[in-house]
Amino acid sequence: MKPIFQLFLTFLKIGTFTFGGGYAMIPAIRRETVLTRGWVTEDEIADSIAICQTLPGAFAVNIGILIGNKVKGWTGALAACLGVVFPAFVSILLVLLVLGQIDNNVYVLGALEGIKAASVGLILVTMYQMGRGILKKRIGVLIAIVSFLLIVFLNINAVIAIVFGGIIGYFELMWAKRKEGREKQ
Repeated sequence: MKPIFQLFLTFLKIGTFTFGGGYAMIPAIRRETVLTRGWVTEDEIADSIAICQTLPGAFAVNIGILIGNKVKGWTGALAACLGVVFPAFVSILLVLLVLGQIDNNVYVLGALEGIKAASVGLILVTMYQMGRGILKKRIGVLIAIVSFLLIVFLNINAVIAIVFGGIIGYFELMWAKRKEGREKQ
């Protein structure tokens, strides 16, 4: 199968069978692009997630474009983008057509509550799996914990936590390089 069509089908599958928004798609994106297809490594998917969190727009679209571009250039980016967007587009059209009929349907509302709860579980599993591979140094664990605490308990904007993590990571790397330079002397 051609890589462009594979990108489209992979992201179509992710967009079709993942509920709960872009972050709930992370486990499926990781599974399909790292474990199944081998298009990116664990480190590359972690970097892609970090980059896409800082960009405006829909997370799933951004990460699809980033991975599609890595695999097959701008045509790959377009294929992945169309694949991940198409299911949402069709779903919204269908919801608009039947919204009045299901507005207060207890079965639909119950199913949506279950889907939301399962999405949180998927995000937690991915956090655990990725955290094991990414948080290898104490400073990384500390940044993750402090960022979490700042966002949850002090209601700090996530962008500030990301910038904070980037600054601390930068200074930690500079300190490690400086220390390494002294040891070589």
